[in-house]
Amino acid sequence: MSSSVKTAISMQQNLFDEVNELASELQVSRSKLFVLAIEDYIKKNESRRMLSQINSAFSDFPDENEKNNINSMKAKQRSLLEQDSW
Repeated sequence: MSSSVKTAISMQQNLFDEVNELASELQVSRSKLFVLAIEDYIKKNESRRMLSQINSAFSDFPDENEKNNINSMKAKQRSLLEQDSW
């Protein structure tokens, strides 16, 4: 089991009051509520980063050489299909 550490944070009073309300409503301690919120934030941030990497990987468009290769393959496939006509 990992060890716990204590930390102090500062926030506006109205936010602190909302935290207390929500912790009470969920029947968890403030500390637990902060842990849950941070865990959720970290997961969302990891997902955002992963999506950004995926989008980046698929964002490049074929260059002219790749386009020529694709067109050549399509023409070859079309030719093969036409030859196999029954």
